Amino acid sequence: MAAGKNGTNFVISPAGVSLPLEILQFGAQGNTNQQLADALGYTVRDPRVRDFLRTVYTALLNSSQGIKTELTCTLFVQVGTPLSPCFVEHVSLWANSSVQPADLSESNGTTIETNKEESGRPAGSPPGRGPGSPTWEQAGAASVQLALVSTMTFQSSWQRTFSSMDSQPLPFTCASGLILQVPMMHQMAEVNYGHFQDAIGHQVSLLELPYLGSAASLFLVLPRDRDTPLGHIEPQLTARVLHLWTSRLRRARMDVFLPRFRIQNQFNLKSILRSWGVTDLFDPLKANLKGISGLDGFYVSEAIHKAKIEVSEEGTKASAATALLLLKRSRIPVFKANRPFLFFLREPSTGISF
Repeated sequence: MAAGKNGTNFVISPAGVSLPLEILQFGAQGNTNQQLADALGYTVRDPRVRDFLRTVYTALLNSSQGIKTELTCTLFVQVGTPLSPCFVEHVSLWANSSVQPADLSESNGTTIETNKEESGRPAGSPPGRGPGSPTWEQAGAASVQLALVSTMTFQSSWQRTFSSMDSQPLPFTCASGLILQVPMMHQMAEVNYGHFQDAIGHQVSLLELPYLGSAASLFLVLPRDRDTPLGHIEPQLTARVLHLWTSRLRRARMDVFLPRFRIQNQFNLKSILRSWGVTDLFDPLKANLKGISGLDGFYVSEAIHKAKIEVSEEGTKASAATALLLLKRSRIPVFKANRPFLFFLREPSTGISF
């Protein structure tokens, strides 16, 4: 994914990608179901997996203690398509997921509205026209019967907030070498920090910034060599590596510089899922989704993923003592994200990245 977005800011939610695949497992059969299980590495047909995932999603969707997380998945189904009551029940009980009728037989350029007004459409009112604000192409509009949209949004306050008085425009060197002035936040704090080397020898710095209540943390991965592309490091960050590194962080007093940023994007997951071996799902001749509907030729036409993240000072009040910290920067280690970096959100009790 990073290779395809080289030089571009983007955010992707692992939970937002896996959620729609889990839902499809409830209705997939045969080779289609096997491809989904192979891509995910598990199957929701296993009761132990279902129980674990329900615990995970409950933790992720807990908006208490200043954390606001929204993770949703909507399956838009062609109006008039018969659905399995068992499948509809499974979806309705699965982590903010729903099935909605929509007119998917429009000509090219049809859109599916995913805002709150549409998702809260009263029963009996006209169905949606059909993912998000983007337009999407239909190879054979008359045969399209299922479109999939997942959305993830995260917003929270820091456990130790940044002072807005310490924020100032500072240079940020882009991957292309272009230098921009960006709003850079600053704080001096006790943080979890470490230096690591990946499997192919890249040296990186890893910093943890916990959110309020320690219900989640933002981890920042910064290459120590300024010339190391993020695309070389990202493939090495497996779940096992992240677990190992985050468990070996040590407390250190650091001078932390982090750009204020907001990233929101959306993209079609079809190419990503196909690279994972999920191919039958998008083929009207091979897809086996008879657990959703007994109709032949029932397949997924689109799989659109939307994600958004905001990182800011969260309106922190300044104090004289905090402002004076700027005078002591040279006396302690510095973590300065003034060049391309990776980040991931992690829930501590389950170790799930979302």
